[in-house]
This record gives sequence, structure tokens and C-alpha cells, in this order.
Amino acid sequence: MAPLRTGIALAIITGVFYALCALVWVVAPGPFLSFMNNLFHGMDFTSIVQPQPFAWSGFLAALLVLSTWALLAGAFFAGLLNRLTR
Repeated sequence: MAPLRTGIALAIITGVFYALCALVWVVAPGPFLSFMNNLFHGMDFTSIVQPQPFAWSGFLAALLVLSTWALLAGAFFAGLLNRLTR
């Protein structure tokens, strides 16, 4: 398994799914919030949501951090798997 290719693949997948998640939040915040409340076993996130316009800077910063983290995690995973399967 090629560590860099694995890391890049995971970074791309993470970025795409983060962008889709952000899109769903922008398009349907109410149903999305209900889904998140259910996903986290009934925790109520409504009290921490404050209405504010979508910020590209925040989206891009989070996208960069998540994708970088995924790249490093994927490369580490592939490298470790290669060592363990020798």
C-alpha cells in the first residue's frame, strides 16, 4: 500500500464529505440539526446554534485542517499496515 497515495485518497474523500455536509447544513439547517440531535443519542444542539451568514473563510479553514489531518492519518495507516504485514 502506497502511504502517500492512501493519504491523498483519504484527504480527498474527507474533503468531499465535509463539503457535502456543509452544503446540507446551508440548504436545510432544521432537518440537519434534528438529524445531528438523533445521531448523538438525543443531545440537543439547538442551544448552541446562533444564526449567522455562511462564511467561506471558516469553511475553507476547516476543509484545509480536516484534509491535512486525513492525509497524515491515511499515510500513517498505510505505512503502519505495510510494516505489520511484512
